[in-house]
Amino acid sequence: MLQVFHTVSENCSRIVAEKYSTSFCSAIRLLHKDMRAPIFNIYGFVRFADEIVDTFHDHDKALLLSRFKNETYDAIDRGISLNPILHSFQLTVNEYGIDRQLIAAFFRSMELDLTKKVYNEEEYGEYIYGSAEVVGLMCLYIFTKSDMQMYHKLVPSARALGAAFQKVNFLRDLKEDTYSLARMYFPGCDFNNFLETDKKQIEDDIQHDFREAYLGILQLPVQARFGVYVAYKYYLSLFRKIKRTHPCHILQKRIRIPDHLKLMIVVRAGLKHQLKLI
Repeated sequence: MLQVFHTVSENCSRIVAEKYSTSFCSAIRLLHKDMRAPIFNIYGFVRFADEIVDTFHDHDKALLLSRFKNETYDAIDRGISLNPILHSFQLTVNEYGIDRQLIAAFFRSMELDLTKKVYNEEEYGEYIYGSAEVVGLMCLYIFTKSDMQMYHKLVPSARALGAAFQKVNFLRDLKEDTYSLARMYFPGCDFNNFLETDKKQIEDDIQHDFREAYLGILQLPVQARFGVYVAYKYYLSLFRKIKRTHPCHILQKRIRIPDHLKLMIVVRAGLKHQLKLI
């Protein structure tokens, strides 16, 4: 009957992905079937922590995050939790031997979101690493099946992909971060006077991350490559749309990719995959 509890818990993490991000969910479904549940488990964990710091404004967010953090480590140590999201996450952490330092770095960035509003270059780098790059590294454990030689070879690209996704999210969510959460992630930018030169500098940095990430995607095991490539193309398309958007408009609306374009991305990526071009 314990397997039933495992399955129910992993189904909860899958539902979290389905409800919060159809794009990520569809990309995860393109991974090999053995990789889907572990990636869903990581997504559910990350999403719940993010919800605490970004959404639960009527509650003591510091207390909730502290308890979530303690319960996470307790679940990993004990190999069980009655919180299905944490139970499914600990299954993945313990099965693949995910480094706890990655989890610690993630929580440090979540804790910054509780109080930090403006970031300098060093703090920005630390936040990006903990909030996004380590998530890519957690997923890399699954993609490489804990083959540490392959893992270490692909670390720079996995970090770059996580960083690119996060930085695109920052641009996409600029309106909410600025006006609702009063956060300014990009160092040296004044979003009351967000200039084209500011935007161009940020975009050049993101473009570099995407180039580094793509090199790693091509080296991923075939079971992971297609799904990761589709997620990469989703974000690259979003990034290109943001690049075409005037700075003042980014502060006025959240940029999105229509569903029909997402479908085209999958179709084109599928054709490239069949032709062994990726």
